Amino acid sequence: MRIYVAGHRGMVGGAILRRLEARREAGGEIELITATHDALDLTDPAAVRAFMADQRPDVVILAAAKVGGIHANNTYPADFIYENLMIACNVIHQAHEAGVRRLLQLGSSCIYPREAPQPMREDALLTGPLEPTNEPYAIAKIAGIKLCESYNRQHGTDYRSVMPTNLYGPGDNFHPENAHVLPALIRRFHEAAQAGREEVVIWGTGRPRREFLHVDDMAGASLFVLDLDKAAYAANTQPMLSHINVGTGEDIAILDLAHMVARVTGFDGRIATDPTRPDGSMRKLMDVGRLADMGWRARIGLEDGIAETYRWFLDNQDRFRG
Repeated sequence: MRIYVAGHRGMVGGAILRRLEARREAGGEIELITATHDALDLTDPAAVRAFMADQRPDVVILAAAKVGGIHANNTYPADFIYENLMIACNVIHQAHEAGVRRLLQLGSSCIYPREAPQPMREDALLTGPLEPTNEPYAIAKIAGIKLCESYNRQHGTDYRSVMPTNLYGPGDNFHPENAHVLPALIRRFHEAAQAGREEVVIWGTGRPRREFLHVDDMAGASLFVLDLDKAAYAANTQPMLSHINVGTGEDIAILDLAHMVARVTGFDGRIATDPTRPDGSMRKLMDVGRLADMGWRARIGLEDGIAETYRWFLDNQDRFRG
C-alpha cells in the first residue's frame, strides 16, 4: 500500500509518519511517500497534479496546513484562508483525479461556532458565527470537510475528516509570537526560570478553558479512523456530517495551565494576567463520544505530556533561538 503523508515535517504529520514507519518495520506492506515544501508546493495546482499522477498513492493523509496562534491568525488572515483553501482543494481534487480511493483530512476544533454548546458535538458545525480571531483558518477547514463529503457523494470515494482539539507535543512550534498557547507558555516560563525573573504575564484573563491532546494520541486516532472499514465508518457518521472529533473530553483554565507549565519548567515566581490581550473563545471542549463509541480514547495525561514536550524543547531549543 502506497501512502502519501502531506505535511510530514509538521508536528502531527511527523507523528503519523513515525507510526506508519513503525508499522512498516513490524512487517506491514507499506510504501511511504513524502515531499518537502521545496519539492512540492501544495498551493500550486499543476505541481500537485503532476505529483499525484506520478506517484499514484493508494491512500492520502492530508496533515499539511498553515497554522498559528491568535497573533498569527490576526496578523495574516489572508494568508491563512488562501493557503489552507488551496492546499485542501488541490490535494483532495488531485487525489481523486489520480484514483485515490481513501483519504484522511485533518482539521481543527475552530470549525465550530464561537457560542457552540459545550462540549461541542459534530452537529454543531455551521450553526452559528465563528470565533473572529481564527475565522479565515476555520472557513478553510470547513471547506475541506465539505470537499471530502462532496467527492464521496458524487464520485463514491472514501474521504474522511478528523477534527482534533488543540494539539501539542514533540515537533511543536515554539516561536515567541506565532506559537499556539501551550508551546508559547512552555518557552515563556522556561526563559523566565532560566533568567530568574520574578513574574510572568500571560495573555488575557486566564479564565478561558481549553482542551489539549498530545500529538502521539492524535496520530493514533488518525490511523484508527483511517483503518476503519467503510461500513464501520459509515455506521457512525452521515454523508453530510461525516467528520469526527478527536480530543480528551477534558479541559483546563489557561491560568491553571500556566501554573502546570510553571511546575514543569521550574518557574517559582508570580503569574499575572493581561486582560487587555484577547481571550478568544471562553471555552472550546470537544464532545468525543462518537470516537469513543467506535473504540478509541486518548491515553496521555496532560502534565505527563507537557513534561515530555518540555524535554523535547530542551533537546532542540537551538532551533528556536532568536
